[in-house]
Amino acid sequence: MISQTAEYALRAIVWLAGHPETSLGTPHIAAATHVPAGYMSKVLQALARSGLVVSQPGRRGGFQLTRPPSKISVLEVINSVDPIQRIHKCPLDLKSHGAKLCPLHRRLDEAMASVEDAFAGSTIEELISDPTRPTPLCESGVGLGQSLSGRAIGPQITRPGKGPGIRGNQE
Repeated sequence: MISQTAEYALRAIVWLAGHPETSLGTPHIAAATHVPAGYMSKVLQALARSGLVVSQPGRRGGFQLTRPPSKISVLEVINSVDPIQRIHKCPLDLKSHGAKLCPLHRRLDEAMASVEDAFAGSTIEELISDPTRPTPLCESGVGLGQSLSGRAIGPQITRPGKGPGIRGNQE
C-alpha cells in the first residue's frame, strides 16, 4: 500500500513524537525503529527538507519535530518522502480514452482518493495517544537511549574516576 520509505518515515516521526523532550541522532532513531542507519539518514533528510523535522548539528544535536504531533497528518509524512500517486490520465496512453479514465483506472483513482482522505484525516497524535496499545511501527519496550537489544546507545555518563565524564557508544 505504501512504500518502505514511507513506512520508515512514519516510524521516525512516530518515534520522535513519543520523545519530544529529546534531540537524538540518526543512529538512535534507526536502532529504535528497526531501520538501517544509512536508510534512516536519507529519510530524516527528506523529512527535514519537507519541514516536518529540524536537525540540530553538533555533539548534542539530533532531530526533533517542528510541530506538535496533533498538527502532523499521516498524509504529510507519506507525501514528504514518497507521494501517493493519483491517476489523472490513462496510464497506458490510449488515445481512445482521451481525458477520461476507463472504469478500471477510475476505480483505482477513487480508491487512492479514499486512502488520501483517510491519511489526511489521521494525525500522528492519534497514532500514539493510546497508552494501552503498542507504539505503532516501533519495538515495544525500547526506552530512550536503548537499542533493541537493550544495550545503551548514545552518550553514557561514567562514574567519577573511571575515565572521561561522557563517552560515546555508537551502535
